[in-house]
Amino acid sequence: MTIYAAGCILWREVAGELMLALVHRSRYNDYGWAKGKLDPGEVLPQTAVREIEEETGLKVVLGQKLPTQHYKVPSGEAKEVHYWAARVSDRALARSKFVPDEEVSAVLWMTPDEAFAKLSYDADRAMIADVVELHKKDHLRTKPFILLRHAKATPRDEWSGPDGKRPLLSLGKQQAASLVPLLGAFGAKLLVTSPWVRCFTTVEPYATSRGLTVVERLALSEHGNANGPARTKKVVHKLIEKQTPAVLCSHRPALPTVIDAIAKFGDERQEIILNEGRALKPGHMMVVHLTVEKGNKPRRIVAIEEYAPFID
Repeated sequence: MTIYAAGCILWREVAGELMLALVHRSRYNDYGWAKGKLDPGEVLPQTAVREIEEETGLKVVLGQKLPTQHYKVPSGEAKEVHYWAARVSDRALARSKFVPDEEVSAVLWMTPDEAFAKLSYDADRAMIADVVELHKKDHLRTKPFILLRHAKATPRDEWSGPDGKRPLLSLGKQQAASLVPLLGAFGAKLLVTSPWVRCFTTVEPYATSRGLTVVERLALSEHGNANGPARTKKVVHKLIEKQTPAVLCSHRPALPTVIDAIAKFGDERQEIILNEGRALKPGHMMVVHLTVEKGNKPRRIVAIEEYAPFID
C-alpha cells in the first residue's frame, strides 16, 4: 500500500532575490517543505492547498507541478509525495494566520543556499535546483489556463429535447460539485463556457462558491465551433492573453479546435501532450501553466497537468 501526500515549495521574491519557505517540525526536530497526507475524498492538488494553510497559515494557489518524491517510511510502506510551486504574495504573507503548534513550530524564509544547508533530507535539497532553474528562466511565476470538458450528461439517445438543453446526469452533478475544490486549488477566477446546459451547469457550482460570474460564449458550443472554428480559437487566444487564471468549459467535438489554439503558445513536445486533451473524459480537466508576460516576452507554456474530479 502506498501512502500519498502533497505539499508545496513556497516562494517569493525580496528585492528580486528568490526566497523559499521551510517548516520546522518539533516532533522530529527536522526542517522540510510543508506537506501532508491525502485525506479521504481529496484530489492531490486539494491536499496540497489544505496542508499549506494548516501548516503555515498561508492561503495559496498552485503553480506548476514539481518532481514527485518516492521513498519508504520506517514501517516499510511506500510513500509518494507530490509537490507544486506556489508563490506567496505580500498580501498573503500579511494575512498569514500561522500559530506555532506541536506539529509545526516555525516557518522560515531563506535563500536557496541557506535552505540547502538547513534542510534535513537529501530528497528535499535536490528539489532546490529545479526551483532555482525555473526562477532563472522566468518560468516559476505562472498563471493557469484550464480546459474543462463538461461533466457526464444525459446520453443523446435518451434525450428528446434540443441538444443544447441536455442536462447532466446525477453522476455529472457529483462531478461538478467535486470540481469546486480542484478548480479552487489553481485559483480560477475567470469562467468562460459554452452556453449549453451541460457546460454551464458543470462550472456553476464553482462560480456560486466563489461569487463569480459565468461568461457564455456561443463559439464554444458544438454548433458554434462547427460553424466557425476561427471564432472558437479567437475566444481561446483572448482568454489566454488576459493572463487571468481561467477556466474554459466546452464539448468533445470542440476540443481539437481549442487544443490547436492553445498549442500556439507551446513547442512541439508540448503539442504532443496537449493533443491528449482531445480525448478528455467528461468532467476531466487539463491545466496549462503559462508564463506571465514581461515586456515584449509573450506568454509561453511551461507545464501541463490533467486531473479528474473525485467521485466516491
